[in-house]
Amino acid sequence: MIVIPAIDLKDGKCVRLLQGRKEAVTVYSDDPEAMAKHWASLGAELLHIVDLDGAFTGEQRNFDKIRAIRKAIDIPVEVGGGIRDLERIEKLISLGVDRVIIGTSAAKNPAMVEEACGKFPGKVIAGIDAKDGKVAVKGWEEVTGFGAIEFAESMQNAGVSGIIYTDISRDGMLSGPNIDAMAKMAAAVKIPVIASGGVSKIYDIKSLLEIKNLWGVITGKALYEGTLNLKEAIQISKLSVA
Repeated sequence: MIVIPAIDLKDGKCVRLLQGRKEAVTVYSDDPEAMAKHWASLGAELLHIVDLDGAFTGEQRNFDKIRAIRKAIDIPVEVGGGIRDLERIEKLISLGVDRVIIGTSAAKNPAMVEEACGKFPGKVIAGIDAKDGKVAVKGWEEVTGFGAIEFAESMQNAGVSGIIYTDISRDGMLSGPNIDAMAKMAAAVKIPVIASGGVSKIYDIKSLLEIKNLWGVITGKALYEGTLNLKEAIQISKLSVA
């Protein structure tokens, strides 16, 4: 399992939201590029970037910041938020973005996801955000009738190379991840699953390590608030492999 630091972009700044609510925002840095370099210097193997403006509006507004981050670090980056058509996927990949995360569009237009997977093999992953087991879209403002696991299976069939599974009720709360939900998701599909939401301390990393086939975990607020040390978390995740 790898530990993946997150950078959420809003108005060009590095922020975190509480349970995805756009009015509950905390700004952690005016310099996302420097933050990306910091996480890379601590041993991060992958950086998770979300354009929150894109997630809420469907229009990416932090493209220049994403470009600057990509130029600032050598490790792979994955980007999500407002990616709702092939043109935007192609634009990000042309920047050197390693993987794009499709969320709302995956639920609204699964045919586009399948087309994207065919055109950009290995570079498309599905972001599945769930509330009470149901998929939420449009920056978590709208809950659909899709069950999270059933939707993950359909995305696997469409050809995505991985799933990021977020429990909205835990995100930004530092209350611990939903271990049961994450375990069920990891067991339901054969492609890599990345857990997101609720990680607050080393204990949570150790708990997630117990989940069979869990490929990675994304953590954001815990790093910025100082309740989780990235270097220590990475060391713990590596020890489990030895």
